[in-house]
Amino acid sequence: MSSEKVLEQKKKVVDEIAEKLKNSISTIVVDYRGLSVSEVTELRKQLREANVDYKVYKNTFVRRATALTGLTALDEALAGPTAVSFSKEDVIAPAKVLFNFSKDHEALEIKAGVIEGKAVSVDEIKALAELPSREGLLSMLANVLQAPIRNFALGVKAVADQKEQEA
Repeated sequence: MSSEKVLEQKKKVVDEIAEKLKNSISTIVVDYRGLSVSEVTELRKQLREANVDYKVYKNTFVRRATALTGLTALDEALAGPTAVSFSKEDVIAPAKVLFNFSKDHEALEIKAGVIEGKAVSVDEIKALAELPSREGLLSMLANVLQAPIRNFALGVKAVADQKEQEA
């Protein structure tokens, strides 16, 4: 292959990473060194089920993409084997999957992240991972909204029962 074609391919990869960084509401950088092939396969499966894109890129390519997107805060974490997870839909999903996986597989190290365009620390990612999922939050909201109606219905039933006993 000519050097022009190689350069063009590298530019495409950098542009792809930059596009993912721009469109992602949650991006997390991890070091996967020490994970077996089967463990990485399991991690990829869990991330795919959560609609999270997970890919291994050369650190130099990611650095070029962070320069294009203004997310150079990630550059410190770009040393050694690095994989990046991107989520366009759910802020919590990548953090939750990666954090839970790292509990059982100490070799997986969460290094850095960007949440809604802002660089965040590993502690912030862990705090995010401990939040309930979107479905859990919606369920909590539904329960809160139903409580007054439920209480009203119980009150009406109590009054009806009392009237029935009096009659």
